[in-house]
Amino acid sequence: MSDPLSLLPASELVAGFASGAYDPVDAFDASVAAVKALDGEVNAMVMVDEAAGAASARESAARWKVGSPLSPVDGVPVTIKDIILTRGWPTLRGSRLVDEAGPWPDDSPATARLRESGAVIFGKNTTPEFGWKGVTDSLRHGVTRNPWDPSRTTGGSSGGAAATTALGMGTWSVGTDGGGSVRIPGSFSGIVGLKPTYGQVPVWPASAYGTLSHIGPMARTVRDCALLLDVLAQPDPRDWSCLPAPITSYADGLDGGVRGLRVAFSPDLGYGRNDPEVEAAVRSAVDVLASSGAVVDEVALELDDPADAFHTLWFAGAAKVLRAYGDDALERVDPVLAQAVSSFGLSATAADFLDATAVRMALGERMGELHRSYDVLITPTMPITAFAAGQAAPDGWPSQLWPSWTPYTYPFNMTQQPALTLPCGFSEDGLPIGLQVVGPRFADALVLRVGQAYEQATDWHTRRPPLLG
Repeated sequence: MSDPLSLLPASELVAGFASGAYDPVDAFDASVAAVKALDGEVNAMVMVDEAAGAASARESAARWKVGSPLSPVDGVPVTIKDIILTRGWPTLRGSRLVDEAGPWPDDSPATARLRESGAVIFGKNTTPEFGWKGVTDSLRHGVTRNPWDPSRTTGGSSGGAAATTALGMGTWSVGTDGGGSVRIPGSFSGIVGLKPTYGQVPVWPASAYGTLSHIGPMARTVRDCALLLDVLAQPDPRDWSCLPAPITSYADGLDGGVRGLRVAFSPDLGYGRNDPEVEAAVRSAVDVLASSGAVVDEVALELDDPADAFHTLWFAGAAKVLRAYGDDALERVDPVLAQAVSSFGLSATAADFLDATAVRMALGERMGELHRSYDVLITPTMPITAFAAGQAAPDGWPSQLWPSWTPYTYPFNMTQQPALTLPCGFSEDGLPIGLQVVGPRFADALVLRVGQAYEQATDWHTRRPPLLG
């Protein structure tokens, strides 16, 4: 169905811009055509501003024509999760509590850096209410569906970003990740997503979830994730905790391979339990890395599940979000969110918060010790494949709270480490399975390099959802 330009990676798209084979207007038109053809199946877009996108694409095409692009990715079509501020467009955060009238005078750092790069921003992606959970549905915007099987969830909370990227409704997207929100939908939707080291991508306004919350790139290839991270990972004075700008491009050294790297493989972190198809696919992926020259050890981490501590940190943040909308806010939001805030967020004391922070610090210390012996850690991204859309948890699951079925993602928000998901197989019923690569803090380039080595040795990233025909 689709124009091939909508599915080209950014790294190839800009080569065509430079050669004159096509231009940013062609790429933008292909992305918008994909949105019109496919978004009705997945409900991944909150809004599309076709006029603004077309104007931006024309300006980019004129720059390429005279050989003066603003950046190496000038003209690439991009969408943004509707948690991230965009000047002139509402940021509704998936909630009926937010007044669409605004005003909306500010860009977030991520949006500002994209504009400065010349990227063609043309729309915003769905999110659950305030990005609070691991699936993407909301009272305001309905249910977002999986591009591989619309009866299934795309995951969340960056589920709209994942679906648009998988289907070519934009070359790449920008998501947020407070407990797995880039990686969960990345795994369920068969794309690549990176939660960078905390502070590598500036966040403003500060998240109510504090230093759990990251912003990260979502793409169809590891190289595209690296190129988008180059754009996003620039300091912004509004974020006091942001890191200095990288010295080199994240694409530099990407093809260095894994020969001699020390890789720890944990199938369960000591407390998880995997669907057999997931476990088999991830073990096969680890064998690929070993065949590529990595020195792989299966390790028994025997960690204690930090879910209780995470609940305290997370739902205290959610309670803070809702407090700003009045005393009746709990009555007007997702009922599961209201129940969780009542059970965990509103009752948490300062001592509870400090106890949870102590668990977080101990986990960080444990991971730091692991990385004295190993360059990276490999785990499944998710223990399961996508379940039915419109549900908070899989059928028969013992808890409706999303951390109960995402055991391998949220711990690395607590430790602030870079964590990458990329596709490593499919279940018998055609649903993607994700591989997670975790590195020590500040080792984002290494994590991407390991992902690139795996991607180059396999073809999972070339598979396309059935909706594409």
